[in-house]
Amino acid sequence: MKRIALLLFLVLAVASYASAQVSSPTQDVLGAHNVYGRGCVACHAPHSGAAANGGKTSPNSGNLALWGQDLSPLYGQTFTFAGGAAITIPNYGTTAVTVGGVPVAAAGLPASAQDGTFVVAACLSCHDGNLAKVGMMKGTTVETVTINGATFNPPTLLGNDTTTPGNYQNDHPVGPTANPGCGGPYNWDCTVNADGSISFTGPNSKQFIADYFDVTATGPIAALVQVAGSTPGFAGSVKSNSWITCTTCHDQHDMLYFNTGAAIKPTHFFVRGWYNPGNTNTSNSAAQFCRSCHGGESNEMHGQTVPTT
Repeated sequence: MKRIALLLFLVLAVASYASAQVSSPTQDVLGAHNVYGRGCVACHAPHSGAAANGGKTSPNSGNLALWGQDLSPLYGQTFTFAGGAAITIPNYGTTAVTVGGVPVAAAGLPASAQDGTFVVAACLSCHDGNLAKVGMMKGTTVETVTINGATFNPPTLLGNDTTTPGNYQNDHPVGPTANPGCGGPYNWDCTVNADGSISFTGPNSKQFIADYFDVTATGPIAALVQVAGSTPGFAGSVKSNSWITCTTCHDQHDMLYFNTGAAIKPTHFFVRGWYNPGNTNTSNSAAQFCRSCHGGESNEMHGQTVPTT
């Protein structure tokens, strides 16, 4: 009888593990960013920049990352996100332009498409909905959310999300002042390196990597914008010069799946991690994803070891 019980336990354990894996995907990884079948060219126009997608032509349009959406409505605009984090979009053109009646001097293109300000501008060129308005977007997620029996589709236009138009203060901070840190009661016991990257070196952060795979290699920590040097913070903590952009938390090229390096796990809303809040097994994966940066709220920093489910 004991052998049968043990065998049944092992079978259930294997079945439970297998259910958390993603096998035989049935949808293209781009998901909603397949954009009605247009695919990659909806964002990266192979010719002529924004004009190739029916947008406004402007100097340097498409010259960086072949970006195929019109950035010019954002030039010179300052966006203030939650916590007072602010970012100003430069004029990526070669001549001065007037935006909203205000002249904006030319700044030219950044050296790389990985420039954090350009990343935010590129995302807002579709997901603003206030200053930069893109046709044919519904303004809500493809995926639905169910909370206590209520099912809905969350807004996807940050500047026009049913609150006051132009309100970005209910959105997660991005920009040069949105800095993850190490030490103190609210951060991981991690180390900020000279290049601004973060290493999970403390006992609690090392355990978190084991409980939620290696987020320093595959998750949001790996996608911080790194700026050389680091700055001392308060109370013995260290404030990183690395900062958050939209693509720190979101992988714009993969809506459904997250490759942990050990397995393919389900995700939603293009989240760059194992993020499966709809799991009927009361998944903690959504909370674990947030804890990738917010170590003070983790199980490990409270003396608990809880795996991701």
